[in-house]
Amino acid sequence: MTRAIEKDFPFEAIDKIAEKESYRKEINRPLYHIHKWWAKRLGSVFRAIVSGSLSENSWTDFYNFQNFDEQIVLDPFMGSGTTLGEAAKLGAKVIGCDVNPVSTFLVKQALQNVNIEKLNEEFRSIEHDVSSEIQSYYKTITTPHSEPTPALYYFWVKIVQTPNGEEIPLFSSYIFSKNAYPQKKPECQIYCPFCENIFKGLNYNLTEKCPSCLEEFNPHDGPVKGSKIYDKLGVEYKIKELVQKQKKLPKHKLYAIMALNEKNEKVYLKPSAYDFQLLNKAGKLLEKLENKLPLPTMHIRQGHNTDQAKSYNYKYWRDFFNERQLLCLGLLLRRILQISNKVIRDHFICLFSGTLEFNNLFCTFKGEGTGAVRHMFSHHILKPERTPLENSVWGTPGKSSGTFSSLYKSRLIKAKKYLSEPFELSLNETWKGNRSQKIVCSNEINLKIVDRWNLFSTTDKAALILNGDSSKLPIPDESVDSIVTDPPYFDFIHYSELSDFFYAWLSNCLGNEYEYLASKDSSHKNEVQDKDYEKFSNKLSEIFKECYRVLKKDAIMSFSYHHSTIEGWLAIYDAVQKAKFEIIAAHPVKAEMSVASPKNNVKDPINIDAILVCKKDSNPPQINDGKKEVIRRYKKYLERFEKIGRILSAGDKFVIACSQAISVASILRMRNTEVQKLIIWSVDEVCIKR
Repeated sequence: MTRAIEKDFPFEAIDKIAEKESYRKEINRPLYHIHKWWAKRLGSVFRAIVSGSLSENSWTDFYNFQNFDEQIVLDPFMGSGTTLGEAAKLGAKVIGCDVNPVSTFLVKQALQNVNIEKLNEEFRSIEHDVSSEIQSYYKTITTPHSEPTPALYYFWVKIVQTPNGEEIPLFSSYIFSKNAYPQKKPECQIYCPFCENIFKGLNYNLTEKCPSCLEEFNPHDGPVKGSKIYDKLGVEYKIKELVQKQKKLPKHKLYAIMALNEKNEKVYLKPSAYDFQLLNKAGKLLEKLENKLPLPTMHIRQGHNTDQAKSYNYKYWRDFFNERQLLCLGLLLRRILQISNKVIRDHFICLFSGTLEFNNLFCTFKGEGTGAVRHMFSHHILKPERTPLENSVWGTPGKSSGTFSSLYKSRLIKAKKYLSEPFELSLNETWKGNRSQKIVCSNEINLKIVDRWNLFSTTDKAALILNGDSSKLPIPDESVDSIVTDPPYFDFIHYSELSDFFYAWLSNCLGNEYEYLASKDSSHKNEVQDKDYEKFSNKLSEIFKECYRVLKKDAIMSFSYHHSTIEGWLAIYDAVQKAKFEIIAAHPVKAEMSVASPKNNVKDPINIDAILVCKKDSNPPQINDGKKEVIRRYKKYLERFEKIGRILSAGDKFVIACSQAISVASILRMRNTEVQKLIIWSVDEVCIKR
């Protein structure tokens, strides 16, 4: 049998939809955005991949209802559950496995149907019980004789001390708030380094006079210059060295507040005695309730990503929060854990865990005209922020983002509604601005979540959600109709080092109930994520071998991949070959939002993935000249991209060239040394700088 994806992939049509989806993924595919996960793939792309991997005929219209009833789709690296959700929308039964327990927990909540009215009822009950107490710690006074009003955000700055005792705030600029489009709206908020006053200025001014102390200074010129800082005498110090010498957590100073005045208008304020008294009150209550709140106790382990935080003397995951945050988060979680209905309870725990991402001292301010809070994983790393932003844990209706109450409405409820009415974006290019509309053209996602094969095999519309090593799947031989996945990349990022931030809380409150949340951390000895070529390839090949075992004889394994190095492509080729698969096709497609934060500082960002289509027993076309075939395929794809006006970066072209090279090499059954030569020749032939 020949599946549609073996012959082609209509990226010209899918690309436009994916591009539109990528700009507001949490709105356009809310199902996968209840909780943070890394490198989420685009749902529209994976809908097309699943459809093309199951259908033998030519491509079915993207917006047609499809029903692959009783066919089973497996994702051995389920991550946020994109494959599972898209396959379920197409009527298939789904199996997902991930070695990371946070992934397992969040996917179970995402795919679990729940009565929305019962969720709303419980939310109102939580609101009644704890919202007032939590909000009481996020108040301020806007004028000397006014009543306390809601504080939206607190602006903090880290302080370092020089050997001579001088304390220096880590400001690179004294402009701490400006519009996302400062050229159009240049008004900004400035902190005076002389009297600590907060005042308005203009972003383009190189000199400002503080209206309070009348001192003039350049608001763009703080004491921080890159990784160094200068004291009053101009002596240079390395910031990290000063922090490490303190041998304790960095000191933080509250210097500004954004609040609502009595007219419900946003105002910026200098902190008053009231604000510091409130902080002191929170600290004293936290000390009193310390052993009665479900707070994390887990150490931060050493690792490529965690070492960044440890170098700033962070030792425990609770160190990422100040006392007020720990108190309010603890009060909220304690109340959630009292919910008797476990399904409802776990949904709220998942929401709570997702809220942590926006409520810690690794968050920063995005600016006016935006969502305000830049969450802690915006760069996929654990970066200690010099000027962190403290959010309001519960939030203020209509005025805050990244809070428990706002995320309940914008993330959790929208995800649950998407289950009953999943939609696709339909573009109408005749409309001004290439607008889109939502079209319902999928089955309702109504799955029975199970954790054992015998239950899965005897249940209609089931989802088998597993936690563990995907090289040892508890499912029979040749039982799966299609495998669609997005394996980890050959690099430094260990997602378990990052997911420990959430796991520290989840394990602490659910570890006694769920075995997969009972380990000391979220790592696993066989997690596939490594900078070592051989380790990465070997671990991945073991999972691909298991995929070979469970996949039906004539079925397809498709997965997305991209990498910026030849070694990364050799590693994936080696893993596929060891598993005895053949890469019969490689199709380029939109990867993720082209302006995503991790791409901002990359000269030639990669904005496309290669979909590598693999088969167990294939009858590939005969190739007489491998080099000519690679160039033929490469030029064919470039011509197709040119026709739709898609501009490709050097990184994109590199992905196309390398993916075609390993596909041709796989059909010709080349050895690794030969493959390396073919890739290098192909890249050089099309003049891509390496």
